[in-house]
Amino acid sequence: MNVLPGYSLLMKMTVLSDGGWGTALALTLRGNGHDVRLWGPFPDYLAEIRSRHENVRFLPGVPLPAELVIEADLARAVADAGLVVLAAPAQYLRGLLDKLRPVMPAGALYVSVAKGIEVGSLLRMSELVRDRLGDAVRLTVLSGPSHAEEVARQVPTAVVAASAVPADAVLAQTAFMNATFRVYTSDDVTGVELGGALKNVLALAAGMCDGLGLGDNSKAALMTRGLAEMARLGKALGGRPETFFGLSGVGDLIVTCASRHSRNRRVGEALGRGQSLAEIERDLGGMVAEGVPTAASAQALARRAGAETPLIDAVHAVLYEGKAPQAAARDLMTRAAKPEIPPGFLPG
Repeated sequence: MNVLPGYSLLMKMTVLSDGGWGTALALTLRGNGHDVRLWGPFPDYLAEIRSRHENVRFLPGVPLPAELVIEADLARAVADAGLVVLAAPAQYLRGLLDKLRPVMPAGALYVSVAKGIEVGSLLRMSELVRDRLGDAVRLTVLSGPSHAEEVARQVPTAVVAASAVPADAVLAQTAFMNATFRVYTSDDVTGVELGGALKNVLALAAGMCDGLGLGDNSKAALMTRGLAEMARLGKALGGRPETFFGLSGVGDLIVTCASRHSRNRRVGEALGRGQSLAEIERDLGGMVAEGVPTAASAQALARRAGAETPLIDAVHAVLYEGKAPQAAARDLMTRAAKPEIPPGFLPG
């Protein structure tokens, strides 16, 4: 086991979603000695995972231990669980919660790990969980710079667990933390969730920089102004600006804008090279780039809150309004001159 001294609280746990991130977290929890069950929506594919001891589609090359239980029946998967990880992609979470509600284990801590904002409702993931499972549900969100491919291979990683109830944040910290997966705590659920969601939109823009061949100066400017934009919108929506200087802010922004593992950056790069969004999504083969739908939700939230979000607006224009990435870059650079206001000194 990889667990640290003092972090040995063991319990039954369930991870809902057999995607790469859900599988990586199931491996982390199992490595800490917990009794872990992994559930997914497609029984045939779960049978393949079980027989091959590998999630070939979403986490290839990582062996899964026989002790990790692969369970196709949702009721059996969550029975007696003390902690339930909600790892479905943001736009699929509502459907999962509706299936979960009749069989949800009483008293369990739910840990939301999806990074997005629901299209239409404009709900953050914690808001969606409470809407579907009830306001009394125990809930923590987990976010930060944490590509599944690296977490599964025990590359040192740091994340943050946020809850309005400090004891629940500490419980999630205790469950997940080990010598290669460090967990901090926060009480700013709104800020932590928005950091994890908005950075995906900015990663699309970073990818467009790469696809257009704009260079390091351009990407550095994008990430710096993107951080200011995240903090500005986050504050308007009830988060604390300082949260965006943390792991689920600048940390996640760096890794998602720069990494070869980032699907959002890869989608943006393909857009910058002139591919259509339909072609790109087909090439993803069922994998989800959360920034694509979140761009629409984030822009709608910004308009509702009266927050200025030129980068989010530019990404939205490329995705949904037919604007060319070159034109979006030009228009951003030729906006009216203004003073720089670092994100830690936001007015109002």
